[in-house]
Amino acid sequence: MIVGIGIDLVDVARFERTIARTPRLLTRLFAPAERPLKASSLAARYAAKEALIKALGGSDGVHWTEIEITPDTEGRPWFTLTGSSADVVAARGIGTLHLSMSHDAGLAIAYVVADSERLPAEASGPAAYGRAASGPAAYGRAASGPAAPAAKASRPFPAGPSGPAPAPDGTAA
Repeated sequence: MIVGIGIDLVDVARFERTIARTPRLLTRLFAPAERPLKASSLAARYAAKEALIKALGGSDGVHWTEIEITPDTEGRPWFTLTGSSADVVAARGIGTLHLSMSHDAGLAIAYVVADSERLPAEASGPAAYGRAASGPAAYGRAASGPAAPAAKASRPFPAGPSGPAPAPDGTAA
């Protein structure tokens, strides 16, 4: 079931000027692994973080650097959440965060759907939900049951499968 949706659009040139004028924003808005990326990729990640906050219904307990957009092994974007940001998402009953982002013609856009359902293990990537603290736990991928991750564990959220949504009767739309 959909818990929330969010969308955000960023003017890449304006974003780039803002970062040039206030360089410390890079450390306030982005995780260390994101900071070296080019402006269009940073703008898309900024849009994704804004869209996530909209899907959550607000920013209480959410911290920008605890939200990282990381690619899976096939290059699809995921949210990797840590700290209180991960706790907020879990507390709101969200099992999967679907993320789509793009940049073209000077604009970056991101769309997020917060879903209470977890993706099946085979559809969501390599790591198992509830994995030990030595690596990120993949939220929504239960290999042997829905074990709860450690309170401050990293939780990547997969982008959902692409394609048309099924019709209410279960057939392809």
